[in-house]
Order: sequence, then structure tokens, then C-alpha cells
Amino acid sequence: MKNHKIGLLYIAPWIIGFLVLTIWPIIMSFYYSLTDYNMITTPSFIGLKNYMSLFQSSLVNPNSFTVSLRATIIYVIFSVPLQLVFALFVAFVLNFKIKGISFFRTAYYIPSILGGNVAVGILWRFMFNPTGLVNTFLGTFGIHSVDWLSTTAGAMFSIVLLKVWQFGSSMLIFLAALKNLPPDLYEVASLEGASKLQQFFKITIPLITPSIFFNLVMQISNAFQEFNGPYLVTQGGPLQTTNLASLFIYQQAFQRYNMGYASAASWVLFAIIVSITIILFATQRFWVYYSDGGND
Repeated sequence: MKNHKIGLLYIAPWIIGFLVLTIWPIIMSFYYSLTDYNMITTPSFIGLKNYMSLFQSSLVNPNSFTVSLRATIIYVIFSVPLQLVFALFVAFVLNFKIKGISFFRTAYYIPSILGGNVAVGILWRFMFNPTGLVNTFLGTFGIHSVDWLSTTAGAMFSIVLLKVWQFGSSMLIFLAALKNLPPDLYEVASLEGASKLQQFFKITIPLITPSIFFNLVMQISNAFQEFNGPYLVTQGGPLQTTNLASLFIYQQAFQRYNMGYASAASWVLFAIIVSITIILFATQRFWVYYSDGGND
């Protein structure tokens, strides 16, 4: 009993922090989503009016939630598959026994540490300027300068590329999975005459599907909450086409002081992420291979 009290005493700071900084804000955000609240006056209860307003906003209005949600879905559809494919490709290359491979593994993980922080975001913005590094590089091949951040496709491409660049954590998970693959299967496959490409698709991919599944769930969740890229690089433009849901919520809460509306948008975004995660978990038995059959 004494040991239990000492244990509780040790973890008390974490429990208090979790309750105050996580649980309490979650409860309050749901309450605010049912109110008209501008962060100055007392919240007034309006029921589901904020939620109804979110979906009554027009797709024609660039400042509407539905437009930001559409931009977010486009961003997720392009960024997540590209990032996973690139991470798997780099992990596959780094799995070879090459001299100095540890240096390359560290070097490829560094972008994930830097992430989409302020310095990287500003650097990214300079790179995609009309006179930036990207256009300078394209110019060496005779390709005309492109104003990336002023076109809808170019702006979306720039923030998708920033997301793909942060592939380090997914790459490490793929690399760990590749290193645990049994070499006997490849030896037998080689004796049977299977090509390297056939071995990759018939042996490697099926055996690492648990890692693919994990990375897919994590990256979809992260992509739906992406904030730094659109905020620092494109600032939601042009014409709000990169105004992703997290940026829309920030603008409503802290620029327009419409906290009730922003809270409702946050809960809708949360419901979308949870729904997609549940669907992915429901489908995993059709395509994810577990050596123990998926049983605990």
C-alpha cells in the first residue's frame, strides 16, 4: 500500500498536467462548440447552430469550412501516399549493406527532426519564390520560371512536397520491418526462379503490411491536422485553396475571435479523423498480414 502511494506521488505531476492541459481543454472546447463565444463576453448557449453553420457554408465562398475541408482532403490524398512510397523506397535502399550506411540513415532522418518548423517553412517559401532555388534549378534545364505560390496547383504542390520531405519517421519504421524479414524466404524464392521485382511484391510487401498500416494511420491523422505548411509557406492562398482545416480553425479562433465556431469545426475534424481510423482498422483484416493471425 505504501509503495502504491509513493508511485501515485511520482506520477501525480503527469496526471495533473494531463487533466489540466488535455482533458479540461477537450471538455471546454466541446462546451464552446455549443455556444456563441468571442473570448471576451460570456458564452451564450446556442445548441447545434455552429455545427449547422459549418455545413451550410457555400462551396463558392472561399472562406467557408467546406472549402477548407475540401482542400484538406486533396492535401491528404496526395501527401500521404507520396510520403509512404518515398519513405519505403529510401528504407529499401538503406537496407543494403553499403559502407557508411549509418551516416546516410542519420542524414535521411534529419528532415523529420526539423519537420515543418518556422525556419524550414520560411526557407521553403524562399525556395519556391519566382527567383528561388527551385526555379533556378529548373532554369538549368531551360524550363521557364514558375510562380509556384501564386497558382492553386503550385501552392498545393509546395506544401505537399514539404510533407513528403518529412518522411524520416515512416522510413525508420519501414527499415525496422525490412530488417526483420526472414532471409530464408528470399533464398527459396531465388532457387524457384523468382525475380527481384517478384520477390519485392510477393514477399516483402505482404510481410511489412503491419508497418504500412501503422504508417498509414499515423500519417493520415497528421496530415488532416497539418498547420505549419499552409500557415508558413502559402498562408492559405491563393484564393484560400491551401487554407487547410487546421489553419481555418486557427483563423476563426484567434483572428476573428469566433471561438464557438472554431470549436465546432475542431470537433468535426476530430470526428472525420476518428471515422477514417475506424474504417482503416475495419479493413485491415483484408490486407494486413500478421504472423500470429492478428490475435493477441
